[in-house]
Formats: sequence, structure tokens, C-alpha cells
Amino acid sequence: MRSTRGLAAALALCAAAAVGCGLGPGKDEGDLTLTVTRDYGSEVMLQRTDSIKESDTVLRVLDRNTDITTRFGGGFVQSIDGLAGGAGGGRSSDWFFYVNGIESPIGSAEYDPSGGDRIWWDYRDWTAAMRVPAVVGSWPEPFLHGFQGRRWPAVLTCRAAAAICGTAGRRLDALGVRASGAPSDAIEVLVGSWNAVRSDRTAALLADGPDRSGVFARFVGTRRPLLELLNKQGQPAGSIGKGGGLIASLRPGDGPPTWVVTGSDAKGVAAAAALLGPALRNHYALATQPGAGPIGVPVP
Repeated sequence: MRSTRGLAAALALCAAAAVGCGLGPGKDEGDLTLTVTRDYGSEVMLQRTDSIKESDTVLRVLDRNTDITTRFGGGFVQSIDGLAGGAGGGRSSDWFFYVNGIESPIGSAEYDPSGGDRIWWDYRDWTAAMRVPAVVGSWPEPFLHGFQGRRWPAVLTCRAAAAICGTAGRRLDALGVRASGAPSDAIEVLVGSWNAVRSDRTAALLADGPDRSGVFARFVGTRRPLLELLNKQGQPAGSIGKGGGLIASLRPGDGPPTWVVTGSDAKGVAAAAALLGPALRNHYALATQPGAGPIGVPVP
């Protein structure tokens, strides 16, 4: 039998470890998807499925699949596979992680993942936007598993032609998600041209820069709005007039996000609605341009 002294020493060693350990792994919790990228998802470094146990944290999952270094007592990931955070030339880059498309408010050593979760680590320049609270790139999340073990219903708010909203509705139906009910405490999928949705308090953030919206795209003008695309420095990199579309996830508070499917005109909204699906994966937000196909934003 193991001595009490030996057990105490083992527990002390666990407490000192960066990732920590427990007396046992616990029961199986199913599988999750781990994605590691850099530069706003533009380069995929790792993507795999991993089986998790009851004792797992997001940090433990990352640690057994990659080579990491940590700081601040193991609570902050400094590097993954040799790519380390740092500052230079007035700009700063670090690692951030999302669970089902939601930026976590707690550290990776404290977050307990669940089966079905999509964990996404991304290394990015955060000088132009310290926070990006929600992204679309973990599709079909957060519609299936929500966040922190809480599943949210979905609500489709239509401010476009019925055919366009029907496209968005069918994409949700295919997930087994019934978009109905009131927007309160639900993921709202708001569909409509910019002039039709800009009066919405959350959607109105898309008229501002990424430091407020977390989205590296914005609409400029009202009568004939332009969709302006930004690079990761937050600088204008081009604009789209007729037919420009955008899918973005906004989360100004602590509740469920609002997905905005919009465009400079009806054609742009229709093109954006048609992209609700796997094309969103590993993108913070996705724009469309006639003849050019999907455009991940921020743009290079």
C-alpha cells in the first residue's frame, strides 16, 4: 500500500506541474475537435479529434497534442510548437482560444471541456482588437453544444426576402436546430441587408472598427453602403459595393452571440446566407464578393 507520505509528495508534485494532474482520469466524456492556427485562422497548424476524460481541461488537451510552454504559474500559454507570443514594432501577438466559437472568459487551465466541443487556439496580432468575443469559424458551433455546458436555442430574425431567409433556415434545420421563438437568451441569426439591420443595437457595431465589434470588416455609408474589408492591422484593404456580403458573430455582452448575415444589397445577403456551412470553418468572419467567392476577414 502506498504510504501517506508518498501520496502527499505526489500531490505536491501535481500542484507544481504546469498542466496539473489528478488522482485518476475519471470517466470518458466523448470526443472533441482541437484546431491550432495562426494569423486569424489563415494557416492551420493542427487539426485533430481527441478523446477526453472527466479530469481534462482545455490546457491538458492542448498539452498532450502539442509542445507548449506556459507562464504565470501555468495559467497562460506562451508558445505552441515553438511559436511564442511577444511584442515588437509597436505590435503584440499572443495565443487565444475559443470554445465553440466563443472566446473564453476563463483560463485554459480552468475550462472543463465537454464531448462534442470544438476547441480552437489561434495565434494572432491583437493590437487592433484586444478582444474578438465570438467567431463563425467553429461551425456548426455554437448551435449544437453552446458554451460552458449550456446549450442555447436559436432564433431566426428575417429582414430580407422570404427566399433568402429560407436558405438560412434550411442550413439551421440541417443541423437539427429549430430557429423559433423570441431573441431573449438565444442565438439570434439576423438576416437582412445592411440598411435593414443597421438599426439593431448589436448589428450596429458593424459600422465601427474591430476594436468595438471584433470584426475586421465594416459598412460605410447608408444610401449605397460599401462593405469595407480590413487587414489584421485594422487598416482598410479594399471595399465591395454591389453584391458584397458578410457573415459575422457579435457578442457585446455575456449572453449568446448574434450572428449577422448581411450585405450591401439583397444579392449580397443571398450570397452570405448560402455560405452558412463548412465554408465558415477557421474564419473569424467571412465576406463575399461577386465573382470572387468567399473571403476570410481580416484579409491578408
